[in-house]
Amino acid sequence: KFILDYFFEERQNLRFDFRMEKPLVGIPGKKCGTIICKAEELGNCRESVMMQFCGNKLDKKDFFGKSDPFLVFYRSNEDGTFTICHKTEVVKNTLNPVWQAFKIPVRALCNGDYDRTIKIECYDWDRDGSHDFIGEFSTSYRELSRGQSQFNVYEVCGCVCTSYVVTLLSFLVDIEVTFLDYIKGGHCSFWLCCSITVSYFCTITYHYRTCFPGNPAQPTSLHYMSPYQMNAYAMALKAVGEIIQDYDSDKMFPALGFGAKLPPDGRVSHEFALNGNPQNPYCTGIDGVMEAYYQSLKSVCLYGPTNFSPVINHVARYAASVKDGSQYFILLIITDGVISDMAQTKESIVNASCLPMSIIIVGVGPAEFDAMIELDGDEVRISSRGRYAERDIVQFVPFRDYIDRTGNHILSMARLAKDVLAEIPDQFLSYMRTRGIKPSPAPIGHPLNTPPGHPLQTQI
Repeated sequence: KFILDYFFEERQNLRFDFRMEKPLVGIPGKKCGTIICKAEELGNCRESVMMQFCGNKLDKKDFFGKSDPFLVFYRSNEDGTFTICHKTEVVKNTLNPVWQAFKIPVRALCNGDYDRTIKIECYDWDRDGSHDFIGEFSTSYRELSRGQSQFNVYEVCGCVCTSYVVTLLSFLVDIEVTFLDYIKGGHCSFWLCCSITVSYFCTITYHYRTCFPGNPAQPTSLHYMSPYQMNAYAMALKAVGEIIQDYDSDKMFPALGFGAKLPPDGRVSHEFALNGNPQNPYCTGIDGVMEAYYQSLKSVCLYGPTNFSPVINHVARYAASVKDGSQYFILLIITDGVISDMAQTKESIVNASCLPMSIIIVGVGPAEFDAMIELDGDEVRISSRGRYAERDIVQFVPFRDYIDRTGNHILSMARLAKDVLAEIPDQFLSYMRTRGIKPSPAPIGHPLNTPPGHPLQTQI
């Protein structure tokens, strides 16, 4: 089998064509047979089942002892053949074995088809591999799901006119909860300093102070608005935003800026709406956020210092008001400056670590970002005043590490988005699982909850 991981942070285009039949070779002058490889599409089933069986008065196969029995489970295929999907351990020298409980994905057992035949064979183990057949019986997932009862006591029909008994002792079902379950249930609203209403709150914040003071219309500024290509700020936003927006139902993103003097009085702000409307900082789609960014460059004056704590506290106030799992907040900070309020920022992060919130920091430009690495907390958990963060909620990446040397900006953006978003699903799941929050049922018509063939399915 081939297992491919789903990556939240990447756009994956997949196609599978598979059918193979090849002769086996290796022994000169001898036909070794043929290997046939087939494919079957996996059903959308994420259940796993924990089962335990015991045997009673099984056939005695060993001359000097009893038997060393084990069970072999087979799933039936679409063409009527059978494939081994599980073997139990061997229980030595007994006719009344109790096998250990084992866990198996329902997809492996029956591909989610509860009425598909499951064949179980019982053998006596032999050291040379020529195991003696004791008998077999058939059942289905639906029958097994009745649990320990009269319906799950099976006669094992062997080679002689004698029947032995195998009994199901326990049957426990566990549903694997994934990141997508929460997405489908509406647990993500993104604040781009940017909201995506499938329940992430993703806040994108821009830091407007530049390492190269001057007019954004000049090429020396990191905010330079070139007519030919995007600046690093715009590329970082577009790279991350285009992935995030696929998970948002209304495509409305609140976007904030920090590190600038605002008109008309030149007041320094570390928390202002990019669109100039503090009562409604929402922008329509990522293109709307980028347009607000470009327009704000024409009206504000770039100014330091680089203070993170105000905007972190801003988003944390929203996150603190929603602890039932209905929303999760992601703050994306794009900055070019060395952090000025390190102590306050560390305290803000420690306080936010117990909230439904993650922080992504993208550093642009040639500045030294050693302090950002400390905030990341991958090696050492961040602390403030003797208190440690409950969990790691910060991911930092310097954009310069992802710039393609050939000038391919699309490749640079794809690399950035991959690493920037890679930790979000685990951070999200860690919060939900530690608080026992289960995903809500997906609403009817949600793109991830539509019947096969429905046009909405192509949105993901």
